[in-house]
Amino acid sequence: MNQNYIIPNEWSIIEEGFHKENITTSESIFSIGNGAMGQRANFEETYTGETFQGSYIGGIYYPDKTRVGWWKNGYPKYFAKVLNAPNWIGIDIKIDNQLLDLAKCKVLNYRRELNMKDGILIRSFTAKFSDEKKIEVEAYRFLSLDFNEVGAIKYSVTPINFSGEIEFIPYLDAGIVNEDSNYDEFFWEILQIEEEETEAYILSKTFKTEFHVCTGMKIELALNDYEINLDKETEKTEKNISFKYKTNIKQGDTFTIYKYGSYTQSMNHPKAELIFAAEKVLQKAAIIGFDNLLDKQRFAWAKIWKTADIIIEGDLKAQQAIRFNIFQLNQTYSGKDSRLNIGPKGFTGEKYGGSTYWDTEAYCIPFYMSTKDKNVAKNLLLYRYNQLDKAIKNPELLGFNGGAALYPMVTMNGEECHNEWEITFEEIHRNGSMIYAIYNYVNYSGDYSYIPEFGMEVIIAIARFWCQRATFSSDKERYVILGVTGPNEYENNVNNNWYTNYLAKWCIEYTLENLGYLKDKFQSDYNRIISKTNLNEQEIKEMQTIATSMYFPYSEKNEVFLQQDGFLDKELIPVSELDSSQRPINQKWSWDRILRSPYIKQADVLQGIYFFENHFENHLIKDHFDFYEPLTVHESSLSPCVHSILASKINRIDKAYEMYLQTARLDLDDYNQEVHEGLHITSMAGTWLSIVQGFGGMRNFDNRLSFNPQIPSQWESYSFKINYRGNTLKVYKNHKTCEFINESDNPIDIYINNKKITLSQQMKVKI
Repeated sequence: MNQNYIIPNEWSIIEEGFHKENITTSESIFSIGNGAMGQRANFEETYTGETFQGSYIGGIYYPDKTRVGWWKNGYPKYFAKVLNAPNWIGIDIKIDNQLLDLAKCKVLNYRRELNMKDGILIRSFTAKFSDEKKIEVEAYRFLSLDFNEVGAIKYSVTPINFSGEIEFIPYLDAGIVNEDSNYDEFFWEILQIEEEETEAYILSKTFKTEFHVCTGMKIELALNDYEINLDKETEKTEKNISFKYKTNIKQGDTFTIYKYGSYTQSMNHPKAELIFAAEKVLQKAAIIGFDNLLDKQRFAWAKIWKTADIIIEGDLKAQQAIRFNIFQLNQTYSGKDSRLNIGPKGFTGEKYGGSTYWDTEAYCIPFYMSTKDKNVAKNLLLYRYNQLDKAIKNPELLGFNGGAALYPMVTMNGEECHNEWEITFEEIHRNGSMIYAIYNYVNYSGDYSYIPEFGMEVIIAIARFWCQRATFSSDKERYVILGVTGPNEYENNVNNNWYTNYLAKWCIEYTLENLGYLKDKFQSDYNRIISKTNLNEQEIKEMQTIATSMYFPYSEKNEVFLQQDGFLDKELIPVSELDSSQRPINQKWSWDRILRSPYIKQADVLQGIYFFENHFENHLIKDHFDFYEPLTVHESSLSPCVHSILASKINRIDKAYEMYLQTARLDLDDYNQEVHEGLHITSMAGTWLSIVQGFGGMRNFDNRLSFNPQIPSQWESYSFKINYRGNTLKVYKNHKTCEFINESDNPIDIYINNKKITLSQQMKVKI
């Protein structure tokens, strides 16, 4: 497989030439979505070669039963799977009764483009059949941002060297099985199949969870851009419905089918009205028409790019990469629905179950907070607040009590649904990310009201968990946290993981800080929260004691905090001395060997230093970077961005650029040879962070917005915008100067290299 076949382009992802070995990879890379649904870039026409069919609907999942051995206490009852939804994009094509199948035809002039500026997928090719007949095909497809239950296809066929019969067979197929199904299980029950003159609907529901979904299609036909009407034949089976349209076409004429598809589902409509809702939205789409819908799509994406775009001059691959990352993040989550969140694969594949991880709080919040209205980020916080009751029930199964909350490692609805013990029970650092996200939001947006209204209940519940999870060591005369797995999952069941301990201490201190502030400034809210949570003075004193006496493993010899107890017992051979044939180690080594090695899957101590950079002097950041970076294999997609940001902080710009490219082009160049499974959506937020917080040096500690811009030698310039407290600020940097432009009507205070500057409305400052 060619891992570097995507053609560099500033606004588009392009592949040229038809290569069967790249099909499943391209299906991931060219995926489209609109925040409510998404789909892999499968062909509309029949393809009998290797393919990974995938269409997904936000919030729809199946609770696959967990399989465990003898030890079952506390195990989740199920593992949530995002469901591969009924397929509405299909259009079989027959040319004089020959089925168009690119696995069997000779394919010429093949080109696929994902136009990120407009949010549309375009494909064109020439197909040559066994009887030498040739056709040209051009297909456009998009999922509407304005009408997020609707997608649209324009598929055109032109005979090149013959006149003959062309047949379009659009269909709906609800007989879809998940790629990751354990036993080819079928997760849908078909309830009803209906048709109108040019419309068809399949009503289905999921087993167990009983989500109801109506999948619909509406068809229009055109010859040389003029609408035509043709009689149709209908075929139905138990799980699908298709229409057949036949007509004779002259050489050089163009026969076009417009297919409008939709998903209406029971999270948004009464179950009894789903078909009616689908009819309504499809008829509206058809009245607007494909071209006008596309114009609306361009306008909606232009609005997104106005704030979210990052412009890089002098490095086309870097420019393409950052826009690809920004584009996919916006396709995955729109912020309109607080019941939805961001899965590590988004709508591009089934790995990780499409569920929510701590990635959202640790990496994604800053992106959405800075490029959209603050309410988008607030909805991500409310997602967790609304699941607090389940976050309290989860640890009760593990022996915790008194309102202690452990947010799930993996969830669809607040329940834990991950069944690997070293992750489910031990990777408890995720709990701290929930509080850090609240801190991050309040500090950046200035919206402190979130804490008394919602956040304080979450903060107290998590602090209670940390206090119960910590153990007093009479030997160390400190509180320790035993039997955990840090972000670096290549070390399991360790004691005193530094990152986990530091995060726990900070969470408790942040709890106490906010309790004091609420008591002083929000007395009525304080009283309500104390009453609701049953928090008492004795418990508050215990929190203070634990936070003050937390233990942190430290090496006097190396003058660094240690990953965990016993880390120096390992043989510290740097990654540079590993033979390339041994990489990636997660595919080459046994688990036993990995656990005994010093190699770090992703930033661990450095993750904590990144979160709390203002707690550490620059020389300490440098010392820890120099100690841990050589031992890091970056076999997690979440690792390179943190290293890139910290490398910029300590003026290692070449290293920062190396790490930036690794995170930015992780999927486009398929570094880990796994893109066929889906894209790394949540780590894409880390790519944005690598530029804005890394090269741009943006920080927001202590209620101060500050910058320290730098630029890689490979770039001529770069610029980005952020939405800060309702104001738009543009930052431009080249090798000679740096500009800060306030594009809003309100003054903004910023700090540049520790010097305060007030930017009045529409003011530009050049440094």
